[in-house]
Amino acid sequence: MLGWSLTFFILALIAALFGFGGVAGAAAGIAKILFFVFLVLLVVSFISRAIQGKSVS
Repeated sequence: MLGWSLTFFILALIAALFGFGGVAGAAAGIAKILFFVFLVLLVVSFISRAIQGKSVS
């Protein structure tokens, strides 16, 4: 999911460079949403592993 977020961020940068403001804004919005979903899932994963007592490695 972090890979998709970075992909949309790069797409937004390229679109902004070429002057496509609407596409750049949409891609940046999607990248932001995916990044926050990634962070939430990461925290949930850490909490569930801590509760179960399994090592992260």
